[in-house]
Amino acid sequence: MRHIPATMATQHPDNAAAPYWEQDGDGFVSTKEEIRESVSAFRDLNCEEFMWDWEGKYVDEGVIDKMFSEYHAYFKRQQLGRDKFLTFRIPNIWREKGYGLARAMMGILTAESFARDLEFHTPPLFEVILPMTVKAENIIYIQNTFAKLAKFKNKLFNENSNFDYLNVWPLIEGIDNLLQSRALLDDYLKLHLASFKGQPAYLRLHIARSDPALNAGLVAAVVAGKVALSEFHRFGQDHGIKIYPAIGVGTLPFRGSLSPERINDFLAEYSGMRTVYIQSAFRYDFDLRVVKKAIKKLNEKLPTTPIKIYQRRELSEAAEICQIFSKPYQQTVEPLAGLINKLAEQVPTRRERKLHVGLFGYSRALGKKRLPRAIPFTAVLYSLGVPPEFIGTGRGLVQLAKRGIKLEKYYLNFKKDLSLAGEFLNKENLIKLAKTKKAWAQVLDDVEILEQYFGLEFGPKSSKAKKHLALSSKFYTDWRRGKKLGANIIASGKLRQSLG
Repeated sequence: MRHIPATMATQHPDNAAAPYWEQDGDGFVSTKEEIRESVSAFRDLNCEEFMWDWEGKYVDEGVIDKMFSEYHAYFKRQQLGRDKFLTFRIPNIWREKGYGLARAMMGILTAESFARDLEFHTPPLFEVILPMTVKAENIIYIQNTFAKLAKFKNKLFNENSNFDYLNVWPLIEGIDNLLQSRALLDDYLKLHLASFKGQPAYLRLHIARSDPALNAGLVAAVVAGKVALSEFHRFGQDHGIKIYPAIGVGTLPFRGSLSPERINDFLAEYSGMRTVYIQSAFRYDFDLRVVKKAIKKLNEKLPTTPIKIYQRRELSEAAEICQIFSKPYQQTVEPLAGLINKLAEQVPTRRERKLHVGLFGYSRALGKKRLPRAIPFTAVLYSLGVPPEFIGTGRGLVQLAKRGIKLEKYYLNFKKDLSLAGEFLNKENLIKLAKTKKAWAQVLDDVEILEQYFGLEFGPKSSKAKKHLALSSKFYTDWRRGKKLGANIIASGKLRQSLG
């Protein structure tokens, strides 16, 4: 059995500060810099895996050629596919045109040939992540397509390679999809048996964390993710398949709470998780020594954290929690979507992303409204001094109390996460906003309910948070005066140690 990586560095553009390895120090990671970035993640941070992202962004298609040519000595010692791992996140061709998928698949196949010629471990690439997976048929379609392409390549170039099976791991993103993930796995097993005459040797199943929060709020995202984690392991036990769940988390609570300074909290919350995304803010917005120590701890601890499987009654309660908390969040965010989208246009870019509309990608939707991606969404609200963790959460608690369900049973770090977000609350800004629109007044209600629930007052306590308060006040004033906001967003992002 291959080594399953615990830490997967990713290209999520959530860093406020410049990378430690960047020479120009502008904080923007160009496509040309991503080869160096990935090798640094392997060599300097000891991340065990790197996600090469083809979803909605520009990508260096010659990644393997460049890695093996420019860093030949390193990869001769640390073999890709055996010691370190490069994993493509492919485009979802049911949402985005398939140009990138065809290139990615040929890249995987030619990488195998190149590695064989160099007498390196082969294949160096053999897994991909399929974002926004909603049906088992999507996974099997990608696997069958790869098998056909592999056979065609062998025939076309007169090669004799047996490499024609691609592991395709679903990234499950919607709250309902997470809650009902067992049905998808059951369907996939049947289809896999029919197509490949056997069970998969193991499954690495990916849980989204940012987009569920974007679409349904903090609490629903946490609880639905933990239901999926439980159901993944139950499925594995039922069928004798080894399961290695992965989760796509950022550093701020709204996007996952995986911070170099809160590793123990994360390990407790997501016990049974086997791989975590190490996004850009984690790597670049904290002291490098702390980052390295945190990654070392994750590599050591994640493989053995205990598995927690919910009983049927608990699954029912968890689904009810998700429904209760999603509703007020969505009722509030939908009327604010227009403003958030407009402000998100001023969030400085950190990667060469394609436009997420039309041929090259897809935006996220909430009801009839379009939303920005999770990072600029979070960046805007934090910069305004209204952390999105609060939206709908207070009102959800009121409804939950009527059902007699204890949230902390399913969300262990609830108080810690809200307290951390509360450090960056600018209550004066929120009071002003509440006078302009009902949706903002609802968020103010959420804050007051949560303060009463926890018996504390949210607001800055540390000197860093007090500086953030001043910046969020200036953000509000500058926004109302029509001034540019990008520099403020970067400055406040450095204080909260994440762009969004």
